[in-house]
Amino acid sequence: MIQDVSIRWEEDGQPCSAVWHSENGIAPHKKVVTADDTLTADDAYRLACEGTAILWKGDFQNARQLLQALIRRIDKPSKKSKRSSKRVGKSEEILTQKTAKDIFNQHRLIQSQRARTLGMLLIPCNADHTIPLRRAPDLSQACMEAYGAVTHPYVVSLRELLGVVSAHEWRKNGLPILADENGEPVYVHPHYGVFSPVRGEYIELVCNAPLPKSLDVESTAFDIGVGTGVLSIILAMRDVQKIVATDQDDRAIKCAKENIALLGLGSQIELVKANLFPSGKASLIVCNPPWVPARPSSSLEHAVYDPDSQMLKGFLAELKNHLLPQGEGWLILSDLAEHLDLRTRQELLSWIEDAGLLVLGRIDTKPKHPKAFDDSDLLYFARAAEVTSLWRLGIK
Repeated sequence: MIQDVSIRWEEDGQPCSAVWHSENGIAPHKKVVTADDTLTADDAYRLACEGTAILWKGDFQNARQLLQALIRRIDKPSKKSKRSSKRVGKSEEILTQKTAKDIFNQHRLIQSQRARTLGMLLIPCNADHTIPLRRAPDLSQACMEAYGAVTHPYVVSLRELLGVVSAHEWRKNGLPILADENGEPVYVHPHYGVFSPVRGEYIELVCNAPLPKSLDVESTAFDIGVGTGVLSIILAMRDVQKIVATDQDDRAIKCAKENIALLGLGSQIELVKANLFPSGKASLIVCNPPWVPARPSSSLEHAVYDPDSQMLKGFLAELKNHLLPQGEGWLILSDLAEHLDLRTRQELLSWIEDAGLLVLGRIDTKPKHPKAFDDSDLLYFARAAEVTSLWRLGIK
């Protein structure tokens, strides 16, 4: 929802203000200047690097081009840095070697600084979500989906606004997750702020893992952290008769509800707003928690980052209390955190042991996403070694 805080600037010598919106929780910028099509990319980049936000008053399409120019300037190393890197000798490289955790922290710092700079280009929006700029497209539907109804004009970064547009396209077009019995693709439609299941390898694991025999006696499953509803949908299509899916995020609950309704699976899947487990017990409990134990920098990152592995440890600690006899818990987890020295395999195994659980089996797969093959990525060393696993857990 649009936040009830204001951003202030001067225009033609007069003080102006509007409601400020930031999904990342960024405070309203203190230094704001207005600009139009006469502003050069170099001047815009200088202002953004100095911490001055730019409220755009020119042509909307020119603002998009300006953002692309800022991206090129951020992502392209300067000539000075190139010359410096060439002068670094092998002995200096050894001295400057960092741990995997150091590299991960450096990566997050770079991404944070990049996002901060690119977020300095701001766009005004009317209370009906229209944009009062020349050649501005009608983005009102996309903004309504992401932000809901508002009562006052607001200001948002162009980068966030384009993210809203991208999410709208995902929601409209959908994402194929598997084929039905007739070979036709089955789609889920991610909403803004709900993690999109683009990592197909974990979906394949849930599609192909052998179902526990206990489902023949009690065909009930829990899906912990439903997100788009993708895992519940897969279980329903694998003939699990009753699935109770939980999430504590309202956007996720709404998204899952719409996807389940579109596929006509409402009689099989019940949605409950809860932190982790619903009441009762099930023959199968699946959970795909955030894979990286680090602090999220915004609400949009909660599906990726789990501080101190809180959700993972909470799931393991309570799992046995919600499993029926001979039931199984399926933990879908990447070992990326292990390659980044953020969590060890022994820690994970000790949490499983301490929770009164045992490992019945494990199914592994390698990731297929583009970053796993991009050797220019700072975290390539970890992504190239990453394995995603479905851990089959039972009660001791």
